[in-house]
Amino acid sequence: MEDEVQGRKRQTSSFEGVDRKLRRSENSGIPSTFDLPVDSQVVSQVVQYEPPSPLSARHYDLDTTEPISFSLKTLEELLSWQASDADFFNVATVPLANRQPPLASSRPRTLICHDMMGGYQQDRFIQGAEAKTAYAFYHWDYIDIFTYFSHSLVTIPPVCWTNAAHKHGVSVQGTFITEWRDGAKVCESFLAGEEAYRAVADKLVQIADYYGFDGWLINIENTLSETAVKNTPSFLRYLTDQMHGRVAGSLVLWYDSVLENGELKWQNELNDKNRVFFRSCDGIFTNYNWTEQHLEGMASDGAEQLHNVYVGVDVFARGDVVGGKFETDKALSLIREHGFSAAIFAPGWVYECHDKTEFRQNQDKFWGLLSDYLPTHRVSLFPINTSFCQGFGKNFYCKGKVEEAKSWFHLSAQEMQPLYIDQKAERKEGGWVRTRGCPHDAWNGGSSLLVEGKIPSKHSTVSVRLFSVHVAIPRKTFVSFIYKLEDSPGVKVSLELKTINAPLCSYQGVEDIPSSSVQPELLTEDHGLVTQFRQSCGLWRSEGWVNRCYLLETEGCALWDILVNVYRGAQQEDDHFQCRIGEIKILDAESLTAAPVSVQSPSLSAVVWRRGVGSGVGYIQRLFLNATLSWHYPAPLPSHFRVYWRKLRSPGAPPSSGQEPRALIGRAYSTVYRVVELGVPDVEDSAPCWLEFLIQPVTREGFAVPESHWGRLVLKYTEPSPSQTASDGQ
Repeated sequence: MEDEVQGRKRQTSSFEGVDRKLRRSENSGIPSTFDLPVDSQVVSQVVQYEPPSPLSARHYDLDTTEPISFSLKTLEELLSWQASDADFFNVATVPLANRQPPLASSRPRTLICHDMMGGYQQDRFIQGAEAKTAYAFYHWDYIDIFTYFSHSLVTIPPVCWTNAAHKHGVSVQGTFITEWRDGAKVCESFLAGEEAYRAVADKLVQIADYYGFDGWLINIENTLSETAVKNTPSFLRYLTDQMHGRVAGSLVLWYDSVLENGELKWQNELNDKNRVFFRSCDGIFTNYNWTEQHLEGMASDGAEQLHNVYVGVDVFARGDVVGGKFETDKALSLIREHGFSAAIFAPGWVYECHDKTEFRQNQDKFWGLLSDYLPTHRVSLFPINTSFCQGFGKNFYCKGKVEEAKSWFHLSAQEMQPLYIDQKAERKEGGWVRTRGCPHDAWNGGSSLLVEGKIPSKHSTVSVRLFSVHVAIPRKTFVSFIYKLEDSPGVKVSLELKTINAPLCSYQGVEDIPSSSVQPELLTEDHGLVTQFRQSCGLWRSEGWVNRCYLLETEGCALWDILVNVYRGAQQEDDHFQCRIGEIKILDAESLTAAPVSVQSPSLSAVVWRRGVGSGVGYIQRLFLNATLSWHYPAPLPSHFRVYWRKLRSPGAPPSSGQEPRALIGRAYSTVYRVVELGVPDVEDSAPCWLEFLIQPVTREGFAVPESHWGRLVLKYTEPSPSQTASDGQ
């Protein structure tokens, strides 16, 4: 239907005035019934509908005005790239977390190359999407590098992937690819000489640095002329050097395709025909049709660093390959046996080729089969605050209650992920344990962590490691543990922390340092820290959830492991248990009394007005507002922002009409948010309408900042005057 919201004709707006601050002491002409807060920012607008849209088709979905992630498809687009205000939506806000062992160590690594359905699916919507099914990745502890792949010339990873990966200490790569005849023309152009290839490399460096990701996969899949292939190693060296100088810890990898003579011929190994490219960057990603003989041949060459050779594994098992699908472990076994890194291509097979409603089960099965060949790493992240949200769900929960009853996908909302284990196959005396994400109930976000299993009658407890970390902790550490026991009569649970002596904490030999368990002090409900904690978290609704708070006092220690212990009941037979963990926080106790920080300088831009029929019963024409809100807030402090709006009373309205309650619009994971298709009141009898937008920070500890420190912006909008209408029509 043409006049439905999704199909509405794109229409634009114009500004009547600029932003200004309104104080109650001003003679503003606004009646006191508005009850505007001090220093409200006020923007005036005239509602106008005039094409063409001012929004860029690269940066926005022009049907909805939602911001989107994108690729660059031509060399001209790459060379002319300049950051604009709209690009800020796609800038990663999560810095790359430190980890042990570091990526620079000589341990064999694991790379996954995400190539699914051409790329830029639901993940292209920067502010999330309503989706019943979606592909997500959450086994971050198993991998070192995440490469986002598409067949566009320059693939810029969607910001949600960079945010999620960085939170877990995983490096992110974009892709530069040329293919077929068109690709050969691109290569002849940019590899014609030093000036040309440096211009391309400089833009690739600028793009990675601006958007906040960590490197490039260079994939030349077309023949090269004598001149082009001669300049390719120089291009790689220059790009690699410039990336290292601009982006700390960055990597540039070469895909096994072109030979040193310019011929396109995949080798499935590192050899003398492609070694010149390998030596010009940080490593090589081999093609997939290798055999064990290829691995043996590479391993026998002791001159090369094996961990910089990423042996490709196609999960789709196309061609003559080892393993693939649910037998990918066969390939990993051989790769690790010979000491190489692994590049797992298209693990989205578990989503694409199976029942999408069973995605979690198939994802967990796939990575569980590989776990013996994927050494984990420890993230150095503090404070620790996770509700185990995987970045998608059937509902969105807030403090144990459904806040939005709809399926959603938003990987920037993904929180720190645990170790997912399934020891059913290792039944010892009939006992087993499994951890998995569960969307059917949660404390915050879209899922909780379900720990389930059976304690055999000969044992009194089972211990489950949830996280392996490597981070110094303060002298006084506050711990909060929220959980539910379901169908587990008599069973009890507790949280266990393992620490090591921080001065001994270095990568070399760190596995030999003994850890010790510590039992934090359980705090009573009326303890001052507990009271302060619950005030900081905001409204508290338990709905069957149990919250235990602890205080840990140490000196010079580092946190090493976080475990949950499950204790059997008094009965003698085997005990089945199911513990749903909603949230774990490990914080500096001083953060409970930290002074809140206010949102500064809220502003409104890129306004688009539309008129059409919204969702719901009937066909009522409505006015819809689309606009970009932006503000300032110190980067290290927030985990996200909650954005609200409400209608303010019009001039002359009686005080008895009451102030309308605020309504949640959405959540922002940066200091910019696009308001999309917000149904707002129509202007009546030429009288202006007034709206207020409110921006609530939520700190990285998960504390809701008091309303007195929110950002506030008031929008006053009117219909155009007759003279403006007549002028526009001429």
